[in-house]
Amino acid sequence: MEFLIEYGLFLAKSVTILVSVLVVIVVIFGSTQRQKDPDAGHIEVKNLNDSLHGITHSLKSIVLNPELLKQDTKEEKKKEKEKQKTQKKDVKQGEGPKPRMFVVDFVGDVQASEVVNLREEITAILSVAEEQDEVLVRLESPGGVVHGYGLAASQLQRIRNKSVPLTVAVDKVAASGGYMMACIANKIIAAPFSLLGSIGVVAQIPNFHRILKKNDIDVEILTAGEYKRTLTLFGENTDKAREKFVDDLEDVHELFKDFVSDNRPQVDIEKVATGEAWFGKRALERDLVDELKTSDEYIVECCADRDVFLVKYVVHKNKMDKLFERVTRLWMGGTLSRQAMPQQALPNQFIQ
Repeated sequence: MEFLIEYGLFLAKSVTILVSVLVVIVVIFGSTQRQKDPDAGHIEVKNLNDSLHGITHSLKSIVLNPELLKQDTKEEKKKEKEKQKTQKKDVKQGEGPKPRMFVVDFVGDVQASEVVNLREEITAILSVAEEQDEVLVRLESPGGVVHGYGLAASQLQRIRNKSVPLTVAVDKVAASGGYMMACIANKIIAAPFSLLGSIGVVAQIPNFHRILKKNDIDVEILTAGEYKRTLTLFGENTDKAREKFVDDLEDVHELFKDFVSDNRPQVDIEKVATGEAWFGKRALERDLVDELKTSDEYIVECCADRDVFLVKYVVHKNKMDKLFERVTRLWMGGTLSRQAMPQQALPNQFIQ
């Protein structure tokens, strides 16, 4: 019996080591493969008008009796014919095509890594969008690092620069860096209990200097430039360094406030730039949003008089990526997390 137990432990250790080595090999080869692949992904487009029609027709086929369903189908065909005649008439009279709305999803993590996909989606949309069209961004983000969300906001600014109307819909949360993105829109709609605001900046960093000093461990930090390094993980932090770091935070906060004021001048910035966040109804009272409405409701309304398309950039996965995912799931015993926490040894400034 003892032999079986020892053998089982030995086998478990062997499998653990083998899987660990395999994960490392897969990561290395996967990174190499991605660098060699210039075609990283492709754009997928889905017609939401057709999707809505399909859902409606499926439900009607169940709840309506055959006679009513037949009558409803005839009426739909009649409306479709009239719609096509109207479109042909508009073309003959020189009128432009039916306005379109392009829908994009942005689910932000701490690093705003979704901006990689967002830039591709916006580039594709702007290649065909005209001034009578509209872009709807369904935004969800609790905020994150300054530079990541600054870039994401700049991507949305490209839409405004092309004079294409931009609407941002917040169903759950758009706080901090998420609100930085949202405030660029011509119009912000939000669900009644979505969370918005948090116009503030925070940074935190642990310091192990006293522990190291207690154990007679010295840390040498060599810099050129007075403020090349302020607060550190292992060195001794001075009052002057703390003061400089706080000054930097205040400067970022002022830039954030100015950014919101420039894009939403109706907001009383001094009242809302306290780092607080508000639910949809309270955010409406403070002019942080323009209307209380879910993205679903808005899309259904727009389907009545617009062609609505969901635009999504899909990253290609090579064989090594797929193998890596399978091995990681086996190793972790669950689904891979889409959010990656920052690994920098130096303090990050978070807009939140």
